[in-house]
Amino acid sequence: MKVLIVGSGGREHAIAASVAKSSKVDKIFCAPGNAGIGQIAECVDIAAMEFDKLADFAEEKAIDLTIIGMDDPLVGGIVDVFEKRGLRVFGPRKNAAIIEGSKAFSKDLMKKYGIPTAAYKNFTDAEEALAYLETAKMPIVLKADGLALGKGVLICHTREEADAGVRTLMLDKQFGDAGNEIVIEEFMTGREVSVLCYCDGTHIKPMTSAQDHKRAKDGDQGLNTGGMGTFSPSPFYTKEIQKFCEENVYQPTMDAMKAEGRDFVGILFVGLMLTEDGPKVLEYNARFGDPEAQVVLPRMKNDIIDVMNACIDGRLDEVDLQFEDNAAVCVVLASDGYPEHYEKGKVITGFENFEGKDGYYVFHAGTKLTEEGIVTNGGRVLGITAKGRDLKEARANAYAATELIQFENKYMRNDIGRAIDEA
Repeated sequence: MKVLIVGSGGREHAIAASVAKSSKVDKIFCAPGNAGIGQIAECVDIAAMEFDKLADFAEEKAIDLTIIGMDDPLVGGIVDVFEKRGLRVFGPRKNAAIIEGSKAFSKDLMKKYGIPTAAYKNFTDAEEALAYLETAKMPIVLKADGLALGKGVLICHTREEADAGVRTLMLDKQFGDAGNEIVIEEFMTGREVSVLCYCDGTHIKPMTSAQDHKRAKDGDQGLNTGGMGTFSPSPFYTKEIQKFCEENVYQPTMDAMKAEGRDFVGILFVGLMLTEDGPKVLEYNARFGDPEAQVVLPRMKNDIIDVMNACIDGRLDEVDLQFEDNAAVCVVLASDGYPEHYEKGKVITGFENFEGKDGYYVFHAGTKLTEEGIVTNGGRVLGITAKGRDLKEARANAYAATELIQFENKYMRNDIGRAIDEA
């Protein structure tokens, strides 16, 4: 069969690597792809938001399955466009992807159906939001309602920071229309855990757990990024916590979306905070996390095509989802200055060091193939993933592997997975 993957980052490279392992797949295309994906797939110069061009391509090439990796096209309704043309596609429709596309919607959904989450209030008027902050308890969290490249969440420790945050989101429009409405939420403390789930509209199957590191600098300092590294599984996500989440979060979310006439088919990403009062939902996403996919998918035993087809056909309950009894750690190599100002076009060397190394992966995020070779083409450049018998071994392997790749202005956090020392 022929598969088309839509996207261009490390997540899409991880998906492509899993698809390439399937004996059912003869040919992979990726639009637009990147230099690393181009080594296992044919990259197509069509942007992720060019829905009709993508559908035309899928028809022309007789694509058997299209996998949507990114949030923007899902929230924009690409699945609806493909389905109307009779094309087989994996991902939630527009009316279901709103669970990520609108923070206000997802918070209201959780409140209505009793899914545990932080207390909150939605605002469309900046003056009302500022007035609310006058009596609010600090610290507090501000969230842009719409998509903001994973950066539309502000943790404010003082009233001054919160006031400035409201102005940044709602008046200065730092994230454009995403800040037309904001959610002001109580600040929760505890361990964060990410759980990706396969969904067929009725059934939901959680994958192995992971933990992301959003801040740019060591010690969780600096600005929020799209993710600087991750590890899987989380030692803090116990069987008891998993059981609680299955009964009080995962299945209730599926049931709530169905009750609202928004059957969710695809990947539901559940961001959890393990608070003193039990697990609570931080956020939902409507697709694989990045870089979570880079540690979860390499550990999955199942043929990804089988699982995705089961989701589309509404028979996920027939799938026995299995993961390796080991661990994986991903360290993101970024361009120094990310997420604000950084230079592109730096030649990357050392890829040959990974040839034949089992359990090691170089997932490309921001790269480009030029006459000079593969060069940096983004803030997050590569995700270096390594497996190990346990988290400590996987972390040691991943950091050792980061030394095998070189480029000018290479930057990374040096404390990915440090939390596992406290487990």
